[in-house]
Amino acid sequence: MASASPTANNAATTPTKLRVKRFPPAQTPTNTYLTDEKGVWAWLTTVDHKKIGLMYLGAVAFFFALAGFLAIALRTELWTPAKTFIEADTYNQLFTLHGAMMVFFVLVPSIPAALGNFILPMQLGAKDVAFPRLNLASFYIYVFGAIFTFLSLANNGFDTGWTFYTPYSSDSNSAGIIWVTLGVFILGFSSILTGTNFITTIHKLRAPGISWDRLPLNVWALYATSIIQVLATPVLAITILLLAMENILDIGIFDPALGGDPVLYQHFFWFYSHPAVYIMIVPGFGIISEVITTFSKKTIFGYWAIALSSLAIAFIGFLVWGHHMFTSGQSAVATTIFSFLTFLVGIPTGIKIFNWVATLYRGSISMKTPMLYVFIFIFLFSIGGFTGIMLGALSVDIHLHDTYYVVAHFHYVMMGGTLIALLAGLHYWWPKMTGKMYNEPLAKIAAGFIFVGFNVTFLPQFIMGAQGMPRRYYNYIDQFTPFHQTSTIGSYILAVGFLIILYYLAHSLFKGKQAGPNPWNSCGLEWQSTSPPDFHNFSHTPVVIHGPYDYHQPMEEFQLGLAIEHGHGEEHAAADATTSEAVTSETTEA
Repeated sequence: MASASPTANNAATTPTKLRVKRFPPAQTPTNTYLTDEKGVWAWLTTVDHKKIGLMYLGAVAFFFALAGFLAIALRTELWTPAKTFIEADTYNQLFTLHGAMMVFFVLVPSIPAALGNFILPMQLGAKDVAFPRLNLASFYIYVFGAIFTFLSLANNGFDTGWTFYTPYSSDSNSAGIIWVTLGVFILGFSSILTGTNFITTIHKLRAPGISWDRLPLNVWALYATSIIQVLATPVLAITILLLAMENILDIGIFDPALGGDPVLYQHFFWFYSHPAVYIMIVPGFGIISEVITTFSKKTIFGYWAIALSSLAIAFIGFLVWGHHMFTSGQSAVATTIFSFLTFLVGIPTGIKIFNWVATLYRGSISMKTPMLYVFIFIFLFSIGGFTGIMLGALSVDIHLHDTYYVVAHFHYVMMGGTLIALLAGLHYWWPKMTGKMYNEPLAKIAAGFIFVGFNVTFLPQFIMGAQGMPRRYYNYIDQFTPFHQTSTIGSYILAVGFLIILYYLAHSLFKGKQAGPNPWNSCGLEWQSTSPPDFHNFSHTPVVIHGPYDYHQPMEEFQLGLAIEHGHGEEHAAADATTSEAVTSETTEA
């Protein structure tokens, strides 16, 4: 007999007994999602959320490698104050393409569409997402958006910066701008469909026993992210469509030469793009919550505080777009309000960091690679957050706006936050996705390279920005040469770290040790399946009688399957109406 207190959802219902049989996952699975359907066509037409997640992961990795190569080229060009090896016009196009790819093709879809697609249904005990075909369609929309964007390179390219500010983008002679804006417009639908799919899945496909207070914090984070995707992305789509119409039809919407308002474009763009920052980072928060409990073997401190802070960030994030426009001629009242709201959005983020540190306190900490990335995340993201508070102060931002200080801040938040969290999640769930373990010593070495390389790259940029070095400049005065050269050396160190990761992850696919179903001894529901998982994730529909972080409970109580003698509908009805005190379990071999 397993026992736990009733949840708020079922406390008023009379308990009924539900006999269940315990099915421990097989150590060496014979049939997995990787072996169920083989061949290129099977992958291209699959509706399995796990394969779609891996296809997203592959696409994101490709675009990240391409954008990273451009970043190395840009940093190499900035080794000297004058031309090093790239012409000025080419430089403008390269940093624009680097930014657009990193934001729209890497950071926005990386965690929700790649890791989220793979892990979310498993954490809910579901067989798939609510709309599997829509899930596949969202991936191909993402691919088509990328194709349209790259077609711009064959049509004179674009050099507007990733924000596409007018009047830079209001050039009727540039076919490249039309192509890239249409590409981003198409890409937005992928984000909207993924968010809609996740919201429906979380509401409708939770396994028996998973109430709202038993949802993993990663699911809460993806839920908050999906809300932002559904509500904010249409604004970007409409804005980009208006920009494309302005270029195609030569009408005045944003272009001042045609009677348009360029500041209106900034309002529209940042109304999406600041919430987009939280589309990128909030899923990372969910990963950190999962990893930190697994490797400290402690119940998460302040479950509801962390869960609700994700929703608070999603809400407040819609109200702070104006802090990107302190120098754009806003009224004193508007800038003061946006400054206050900028400080306010830091509170729920601070709550998360406080609770993570409290979870670590007196925990049984295991310094595996995913946990190393958690510590790197907390260090780097804290720097990004504190410097964001400084930029929210009006008097400081007037001096630092559009300098390298903003570049460093943005990268500490986006790369030091989102990308490091992605690496933590990738290393954490890699054994589940592939069934193989990677080389742990090499992984720790790579983490060291990334930590050192990142700080050597971007810390000097804070100093440059504070001294007045503008962002996006092709040339600079001699006094900034040491800082630029240090930053360039750091980018090379960073690249070495990522190449090491590529090597040992690829090596693990062919020669890695078998991972087993739960190599980290986690209480998470996704770890109670085989590695790699079954095509339908679980051999038996799980009944959840504990929360995902109840490390004080016996591990064998976390894997339960419904008894064979119950009908499917009866099973779900009984499970929803039962408390865990009413659950009887019988141990049975799988």
